[in-house]
Amino acid sequence: MPKAPSRRLAPIRQLLEVMAALRAPDGCPWDREQDHRSLRSHAVEEVYELMDAIEAGDDVEMAEELGDLLLQVVFHAQLAHERGVFDFDAVCQHLVDKLIRRHPHVFGSVSVKNIDQVWANWESIKKAEKAGSKHERKSALDGIPRHLPALMRSQKLLKKAAKAGLAPVPPKPKAGDRKAIAQALFDLSAQCQAAGWSAEELLRAELRRRESVWRQEERRQETRKTA
Repeated sequence: MPKAPSRRLAPIRQLLEVMAALRAPDGCPWDREQDHRSLRSHAVEEVYELMDAIEAGDDVEMAEELGDLLLQVVFHAQLAHERGVFDFDAVCQHLVDKLIRRHPHVFGSVSVKNIDQVWANWESIKKAEKAGSKHERKSALDGIPRHLPALMRSQKLLKKAAKAGLAPVPPKPKAGDRKAIAQALFDLSAQCQAAGWSAEELLRAELRRRESVWRQEERRQETRKTA
């Protein structure tokens, strides 16, 4: 039977040893059955539980939920280590290097005047990092996780499309419109419920249609530039 790690170790090292023990041949049957795909929904659930703790202002719950989220990172890193592709230290080093590289105004000689310039630098550096790789973002619409909730994804897609000139910038509502918009969203959800439709799937279908149209327009624009 695996032994609990020494308390003299740093807590993160104790955690890594516990995870390795859970995955060992004489470890936990449930943990041993898991793989990257079987765990993917757990990470999403933990993020939402963390959001609940943050909104509640519950520091004790927040610390616990952050731990649960960290467990997902450690679990995936252990699985990858077993496959011989990367480990937890590699994940940490990759993150450290990225943060230093994308903050030249902190760790380098670049000067910025405002947050907009920080974001512009971040995007420029990120684009250069991925150039020429299989992760290169050739379209202005790339980079949005497809598993985001539809409403969240629609806002990110609209922002990118408008920024690239593929869609008109929507008019900014007045402060007093907030309640009316919230009511309209609820009413649309209620209509879907009454009809037996999934509001999530309806919006996802519309997003696929719009994204296809915008990507076609983007390709036409690129063709005109090179003609």
